Amino acid sequence: MLSGTAEYALSAVVCLARQPNHAPVRASDLAASVNVPRNYLGKVLHDLVRAGILKSTRGKNGGFQLAVEPGDLTLLQIVSLFDQIGERRRCLLGRPECSESDPCPVHHRWKECADQVQRFFTETTVADVLDGGTLEGGATPMPCG
Repeated sequence: MLSGTAEYALSAVVCLARQPNHAPVRASDLAASVNVPRNYLGKVLHDLVRAGILKSTRGKNGGFQLAVEPGDLTLLQIVSLFDQIGERRRCLLGRPECSESDPCPVHHRWKECADQVQRFFTETTVADVLDGGTLEGGATPMPCG
């Protein structure tokens, strides 16, 4: 459902949210935690900094940390930087024009599902993920460096 880039961004933000006192974490430690090359994750992290979701500090004790409280940060704010989730969804069958007035054969059923996905990302905060203790489907949260 999500691109790899959006998944890495979400995993990195959740990892940072778990840090005691919002301590900064080096990009190399985050990259090891989400099992992605450091240079690739570095670009993702800088996109999150530009969006105001993270802040970065240089130096010996520097790294990346949240710029927004976990309870104020929705999953949509994170993943929408990398994936289009929401108002303008694509036709499941790939039609260039699919709407209420000109629906494809699965439009109405897909719309219900897509609306639920949209609500999930809009209403779920990073704090909700942390409070849940496990991720959707019972997976255990990612350990962080």
